[in-house]
Amino acid sequence: MSGKTTFTMIKPDAVKAGNIGNILQMINAAGYQIIALKLTKLSPEKAGQFYAIHKDRPFYQELVEFMSSGPIVAAILKKSNAVEDFRKLIGSTNPADAAEGTIRALYASSIGENAIHGSDSDENAQIEAAFHFAQTQIFE
Repeated sequence: MSGKTTFTMIKPDAVKAGNIGNILQMINAAGYQIIALKLTKLSPEKAGQFYAIHKDRPFYQELVEFMSSGPIVAAILKKSNAVEDFRKLIGSTNPADAAEGTIRALYASSIGENAIHGSDSDENAQIEAAFHFAQTQIFE
């Protein structure tokens, strides 16, 4: 599946704002097939594990608190060139720098509350998908 799948999370800010449907519609319109989807809430421990790569960064604790503050929508997406194309669809981490029409330009309010996560590599897409969907059968 390498190269054809990516992982995403609609973050607590976008869920709270009622943007799940709009964001999923943009994902579908961009040609992605949603092959796994769930609404869940990360505990602080799980959020810390997911973002462990940032443990030594100054924003780590704030990120963990934010990501465990409310529900998220986790999804595995399928499309050719999935990771690279999805990074373009979501836009820059800073919504002020995000291209017009991207998910973050439309739905993010700040660098910290930026509406959506997208895997940054094929390898991380597989790791992140397994983190959230380890016991889930994926139908393709």
